[in-house]
Amino acid sequence: MNNRNLLLLGLILVFVGGLLAWNVQTNGGTIEIKDVRFVGTNGTLMSALLYIPPDVTAENPAPAVLAVHGYINSRETQAGYAIEFARRGFVVLALDQTGHGYSDPPAFGNGFGGPDGLAYLRSLDIVDTDNIGLEGHSMGGWAIGIAAGAFPDGYASINLQGSSTGTFGSPEGTTEFPRNLAVTFSQWDEFAPFMWGGETAPDIVNIEKLQNAFGTEEPVVVGELYGSIEEGTARILYQPATNHPGDHLNSAAIGSAVEWMQMTLDGGSDLDPSDQIWQWNEIGRLIAYIGMIVSMLAFGGLLLKTVYFNSIVHPLPEAMPMTGPMRWLGYVLAAGIPAITFFWTQTSFLNFLMGPENPLLFTAPTPLFAQSITNGVVVWALTNAVITLVLFLIWHFTSNKGATLENYAMPIHWPHIFKSALLAICVLTFGYLLLAAADLVFRIDFRFWVVTAKLMSPLQFRMFLGYLPFFVIFFLITGVALHGQLRLVTSTGDDVPMWRAMLANVGLLVTGIIVLLLIQYIPLIAGSPLPLGEPLLTIVAYQFIPLLTIAAIVMTYFFRKTGTLYTGAFLSALFITWVVVAGQATHFAF
Repeated sequence: MNNRNLLLLGLILVFVGGLLAWNVQTNGGTIEIKDVRFVGTNGTLMSALLYIPPDVTAENPAPAVLAVHGYINSRETQAGYAIEFARRGFVVLALDQTGHGYSDPPAFGNGFGGPDGLAYLRSLDIVDTDNIGLEGHSMGGWAIGIAAGAFPDGYASINLQGSSTGTFGSPEGTTEFPRNLAVTFSQWDEFAPFMWGGETAPDIVNIEKLQNAFGTEEPVVVGELYGSIEEGTARILYQPATNHPGDHLNSAAIGSAVEWMQMTLDGGSDLDPSDQIWQWNEIGRLIAYIGMIVSMLAFGGLLLKTVYFNSIVHPLPEAMPMTGPMRWLGYVLAAGIPAITFFWTQTSFLNFLMGPENPLLFTAPTPLFAQSITNGVVVWALTNAVITLVLFLIWHFTSNKGATLENYAMPIHWPHIFKSALLAICVLTFGYLLLAAADLVFRIDFRFWVVTAKLMSPLQFRMFLGYLPFFVIFFLITGVALHGQLRLVTSTGDDVPMWRAMLANVGLLVTGIIVLLLIQYIPLIAGSPLPLGEPLLTIVAYQFIPLLTIAAIVMTYFFRKTGTLYTGAFLSALFITWVVVAGQATHFAF
């Protein structure tokens, strides 16, 4: 397929995916979604999406739900819950926690933003303030717990999804507090030890902390209603078959929240909790995401046909990769080292370099490097870049001395490098404008589950510029390895077809992460704790499977189009830095 047709296909995917997502989240255009900003505690600017069902007015107020996402997520992550609440006639405020999305930093400030969100929701004249429910996932559960403590008479019921009481400032649960409590804690939730003190999620039924909240000294029975809804002492435990982030993609988890709000709030419809359409919103956003990537590749290919950028197009250099048994060793090391170093570089090594250990913050944030999780990812990337470079140099000087930088797809020609960087910027800008158009027309970001491409705030763009050089270094060195040392050729020395090279490079970049996750989750699903611990970083690792897949495709495509690694490396660095920074929490109090 030529680039013009490929671009057309990508644009069609963006439009069709965006239209599908819009149709689902607005329930066929009947639900209004507003992007709202309001000022909270200490002048903190807060961000949220407000879902308004049809026929809801000041004269006809409706019950409402405050929905709060977890750590290093954003308001859009709660889309499944918000869509299903709104379909049943509930006004929904899907909040960005402090330091997340478009809410001002720092993360963890002002009760995670929970009290401010509840205060704002109660201020709306379209809301029946006697019928407000609170739903929060993970750290969002702490946010709504603190909100419940701050406004003890300001809500009617609460649903903790993958969360707990009495954690990080949220009040301890008793038979009296919080009012009408539902706990949804999935069977394979990675945070059972941290949230409730059980080794695994099924163990929490025997934990005193949960039993105290349920008013029993016996194991809590899943699905059994304790206490009285009328008296505000009702309690119930749900345990769907999924894991912690899986709560966002599980119909039983979302259904438990819907069921609880229908049971405990007056008003709304009695539409069955199992009647759900949110899945198509996720599919639509994924289609649009894929469309953006396809469009960017095609747009870059078209730019290479122009007079200005055509000068960076060169024949592929002579291949001089590893051969024989050394090649297989290179494959194993390339795939294995990122997985082996993933936890260590972001905990022990990072704390040694930059700060003391903390359960959630791996290093003290600074104005230049304000995102603690991103700091850890950068240390991981740079560590792998150094290891890769050292191994490459050992191989080059012992086994491949005749090769030059041209053979490794990295000729030093500054005008070429400058134009390659400019091309990468043009391509990323095109993709970013597609996202901006989708946000304007369809009120969506591009995402699937926890892998998201969001528009950056001005502050996030500033941080993007600070982190970008580190990812450029990583992808330049990775490009040397993929297109020089480990370049895939036939037995006659010819390059394999592009699709085979893409598959090979994807495998090199993501196989180790996949194996790491299998090592963690096979025992967890079988009933044991995570063998390597690190539940948060295990979840962080998810996003690097699709992100590094995209990077491998981009780098291979532009290597084959230009004969050098520069455009692909620069574009991958720009894209990954954008996605990581826009999707992470900001911890420094600017």
